[in-house]
Order: sequence, then structure tokens, then C-alpha cells
Amino acid sequence: MYIFFQILVQVILPIFLLIGTGTLLHRKFHFDMNTLSKLSTYFLMPAVSFTNIYENKIGGATLVHILGFLTLQCVCLMFLSAGIAKVAKLEKGTSSVFKNSVVLVNSGNFGLPVSQLVFQHNPIGASIQVLVMIFQNLLTYTYGLFNSVSGDRNNVKALREFIKNPVIYAFLLGLLLHTAHIKIPGFIWEPIKNTSDAFLAVALVTLGAQSAFLRFSRFSLPLVLSLAGRLVLGPAVALLIIFTLKLDGVTAKALFIASSFPTSRNSALFALEYDNQPEYAAQVVLMSTVFSMITVTGVVYASTILF
Repeated sequence: MYIFFQILVQVILPIFLLIGTGTLLHRKFHFDMNTLSKLSTYFLMPAVSFTNIYENKIGGATLVHILGFLTLQCVCLMFLSAGIAKVAKLEKGTSSVFKNSVVLVNSGNFGLPVSQLVFQHNPIGASIQVLVMIFQNLLTYTYGLFNSVSGDRNNVKALREFIKNPVIYAFLLGLLLHTAHIKIPGFIWEPIKNTSDAFLAVALVTLGAQSAFLRFSRFSLPLVLSLAGRLVLGPAVALLIIFTLKLDGVTAKALFIASSFPTSRNSALFALEYDNQPEYAAQVVLMSTVFSMITVTGVVYASTILF
């Protein structure tokens, strides 16, 4: 119990203090959310992606294990969420939002800061989270977007959105320079590193601002199913796959923790853009983030025991 409390105070509480700060500041000053979003997506996240991959020490075999795990996990969650939606007899629009709420994870604004705190003395753990974030970006603009809309026009849009994402190119550049053992001059590396270090605070304040005016009415069946699917079923499936693949050490710990993060805000953005149950989608993002204060703490604690 002492370790659980320490994790709650030292890792999770600092996260939610910054989220709360963002909420209060946005309510008072009304930030330009479009600017904040672009700052994170096109400047801060690419810097984090580049620095973590450039400095990473992930071996080829470990990379294969990570990609294998992520593929199995997303396939399992896709089938399970589709099955749950069918059994619960959710109507088509609600079912679409529900499936996205279970499969799409907030691996950027929430996941990266948590991993940076948990693995602050072990950079490999944070590098694994960057790989998870890249994978989730791919999943978001393929499965997530296709699940929200249909037709050739939207397929093209999904591909265009993915190609425009600078995190992918920062990742590839960092991987290239790392593989080629090319040393970056100090006058270039310092601003990149400083930008990367700024990500944690800005990302969490942005997440808080995004939640500032979300409304919550009641715990409907779809909402309860989404929260259980993302915060309980997600980590349970991850743990089963980890044991099946016989993963251990930092890799197992990082992947298990990554599976516990709340629903991606993109689930709500897609629902809003295509007028598909936007209130339900926003409530899932808000409540999964709130409840993750306990569930993520539990998973981080369990990971210290299991791995």
C-alpha cells in the first residue's frame, strides 16, 4: 500500500495538478485551443519523438516484440469491442464511438508525460512509449477515422492526415541518425532537447484546457462500457499478451503501463467533426482521464510487482 501511495503522489498527482492548472487557466483566459494543439502536434511531440529515438538503446529483437505486442493488442481490442457493442445492441453511431473509445489511447498528451516520470531513470521505457505513440497515430488515422466515416473521400482524408503528421518524420529522422551513429552538433541538439523537455508541462496543460468545458450528465450504459473497456479490459488484454509472448523487464513494464492510458481525445474530435454522438464521446474522454488517476496508478504499481 505504501508503494501504491508513493506512485499516486510522485507520478499521478503531478500529472493531474498540471491538467487541473490547464483547466483553470483556460476557464479564466480562454486559450486558443487550435494554437495549443498545433504547438504540441507540430513542435513539441516531434521533438520528443526525435530525442527519445535518437538516444534509444532498443535492440532489433525488442523492437520486433514491441510491434508484435501492439499488433496483437489492437486486433484483440477491435474484435472484443465489436463483440461487446453487438451484445449490448448499441446503435450504429454509438457503436462506432464505443469501439474508438476502447481501441484509441491517449498515448501522446497523457501517455508520454506519465512514461517520462515513471522511466525518468530508464530512457528505454520512454523510448518504448514513443513507439506506442507512433503506432497509435497510425491506428488513429486508419482504423479510428475509417470507423467514424466511410467512402473513398474519407479514405483519402485519413491517408492525408497521417502523411501530414510530423511525429512520423521526426521518428524516422531520429532512427536514421541513431542507426548511422551521426553526432548532432551541440548548438542544434540543445534547442531540440530543451523543446523536448518542455513537452510534459505544455501537453498536460493543453489536456486540461481541452477538458475545461466538457459536460457530464450521467453514467449511461455506453459510457460505463467504454470506461470498463478502456481502463480495465485494455490492461487485462495487454497482460495476457505479455505473458503469452513471454515478455519481461522494462519492455513488459512499459507496454503494460501504456495499455492503461485513457481514451484518446481524437475519439471525441472525430465524433464532433462527423456529428456522431459528440457528447458521449467527450464524456468518455473526460471520465476515462479522471478515473485513470486510480487505474493507471494501480497498473504502475502492479508492473513493479510483476516485472
